[in-house]
Amino acid sequence: MEAISFGVRKDRSKLYMWAYILAVITVVYNIAEGLVSVLFGFEDESMALFGFGLDSFVEVISGIGIWHMIRRIRNNHAKENPDYFEQQALKITGAAFYLLTAGLLIVSTVNLVYGHRPETTLWGIIVSVVSILTMWALMHYKLTVGRQLNSEAIIADANCTRTCLYLSLVLLLASAGYELTGIGSLDSIGTIMIAWLSFREGREAFRKAEGKLACSCQGNCR
Repeated sequence: MEAISFGVRKDRSKLYMWAYILAVITVVYNIAEGLVSVLFGFEDESMALFGFGLDSFVEVISGIGIWHMIRRIRNNHAKENPDYFEQQALKITGAAFYLLTAGLLIVSTVNLVYGHRPETTLWGIIVSVVSILTMWALMHYKLTVGRQLNSEAIIADANCTRTCLYLSLVLLLASAGYELTGIGSLDSIGTIMIAWLSFREGREAFRKAEGKLACSCQGNCR
């Protein structure tokens, strides 16, 4: 029996169309999430939310590379190894994540030393809950499409979405923790954890630029 996904039978052209749509959704969502997070993170003086928003903007660069890859494979039946454009996008993504990591670590350390407290982290809770639901859905459908296409690149991208899910969970814990306890250091600790996950994303971006598609799934992408 043929596998059925999204209401259509397993047809490669239709599956690539869905992969393309999912890539576009990822880019558009990350732009919106980044704008909201940076705006409210700045207004509420929540470094965890602000750093989360910056991470989302870096994800946009990676998402554009994935969008380009799917478009290239869909139109030309090309190999999945990254081309020059995708390699450059991944390298820029990796470098941006490393810079973000350094910046977040410096600011969070200063905030810990001076006992900085955000005005509120309510928006951090709202954004993180929406992000958790969105990232879970994207990961699920990307895995579904990737497995039916037997595409290591799409499967690896889907599993890398787990890191975005972890980022959202960290933001939720830090934001909810502060709202419940009023302990200002929780926001800074959450920022440090976001910095660590950003570092991992940067490292994975450079690995993918070298054609190593394995992600946080450690090669067990299926």
